Amino acid sequence: MIGSGPTSAAVAVVTSLGVVFAPAAPTPAEARVECGWRITATHVLAELDGDESERAQAWRAALTEIGADRPGFVPTTCYTTPGPSDTRDSGDSGDSGASGAAGNTGNRSNDHENGSSAAPDAGSPGPPTGPTSGTPASGDTAGEVFGWGVPDVVDDFTGTGLGAGWNAYDGPGHAGNGTRSPDAATVTDGVLTIDGTGDGTTAGLAWTAHSQKYGRWEVRMRAPTGSPSYNALALLWPTQENFPVGGEIDFAEIMNPARDTIELFLHYGADNSQVHGELNIDAAAWHNYAVEWTPHGVTAFVDGREWWKTTDTSILPPGPMHLCLQLDWFPRGDGETGRMQVDWVKQWGLAAGEGPSTDTAGSEGSTDADSSTTVTDEINNNTGRS
Repeated sequence: MIGSGPTSAAVAVVTSLGVVFAPAAPTPAEARVECGWRITATHVLAELDGDESERAQAWRAALTEIGADRPGFVPTTCYTTPGPSDTRDSGDSGDSGASGAAGNTGNRSNDHENGSSAAPDAGSPGPPTGPTSGTPASGDTAGEVFGWGVPDVVDDFTGTGLGAGWNAYDGPGHAGNGTRSPDAATVTDGVLTIDGTGDGTTAGLAWTAHSQKYGRWEVRMRAPTGSPSYNALALLWPTQENFPVGGEIDFAEIMNPARDTIELFLHYGADNSQVHGELNIDAAAWHNYAVEWTPHGVTAFVDGREWWKTTDTSILPPGPMHLCLQLDWFPRGDGETGRMQVDWVKQWGLAAGEGPSTDTAGSEGSTDADSSTTVTDEINNNTGRS
C-alpha cells in the first residue's frame, strides 16, 4: 500500500527536476547535471515497466508529467563527448560523479586526461588486500584471446574523476527506490568504486558518448561487498531511451549476496521478454566480463572464454546501445551496504562484414524465456573466428 512518502517523493521529483526547463544556455557543469537527471528519469520510468502497484503508478505519473516518456527528453548533447571548454580539472575530487575530460572523435582515438585512452591497460600488479585495494594482474581478456585489436576507447580510471563521455545518474534510484547520487561514485588509485549505503544511496553511470550499433565491450570488475539488496552490473542500454522495445543486455549482473554467480539477461520486445544465463564464479574477485553483439547474435565471455551465446537474430536490439555501470538497490530491509569496483572498461566497433568471434552454436535453450546455463562445456569454447 502506497503511503505519503512515495507520493511526496514523486511530487518532489517533478518539482526539483522541472526547474531545469527554464534556464537557457546552461554552463557545462549545469549541462552535465541536466543530462544526469534526465537519463535517470528515463531509466526509472523504464524500470517501472510492468509494475502496476500503487507506488509505481505514482512514480509513473510524476515522470510522465515532466516528459520522461517523450522522444528527445534526453538531449542529443548528452550523447557526445564534451569539448575542450567542458573539461574538468582531474584534481577536482569534489566532483567525482560528473562527466570528465574531452575526447577526440573518430575511430580508434579518444583523448585520455581523466582516464580515457585509446591504448589498452595492462592492469596493476599485486593481489588485493581489502575492499579498496588495487587490482591484480589482468589475466586473460576476450580482446586479447580473440584478437579484437586496439580498442576504440578505454577508460582505466587513472585520474581522480571520471573520464570523457560519462554521465552520472542524479535523482531517484532503481525503480524509484533510494537515491542515485554522483557522489557515490569515486575514482582512486586507478579504480572506480560505486558504494551503496544501507538506506539506498548509490550510483549509476552511463558511457553515453560512445553509443554504437554492434560492437564489443569488456569490463574488469568485482563486487567485494555482498548484500541482499544490492545488484552490481554492467549492461548495454538503448541510446534512444526506448526500453523495452529498444532492448537491454545485462551481460554481467551480480545478484546473489554470496557473490558466487554471474547472470546475463537479454531483454527484448514490447512485452519485455527475456533470455537468461547463469554462471558459477567468484564474483567478489576480479574478472574480465565481455559481450559481443553482431548482426548474428550476442556472445558473453568471462576471462577470455565464451560462456553464453544466442544466435536468434529476432531478439537482438534494434538500435544503438551504450555501456552502463550500476549498483542497483532492491530494498529488502537488511540495511547492509554494497560495493562494486571497476578497474577498466574497453570498447570496440565492428568492422563491416565482421562476424562473431566464435563459431559455436547458441547456448542450449538460450532463446527460451526461462533459459539458464550454468558451468558447462561452454566455458571452454575458445574456438577461432568463424
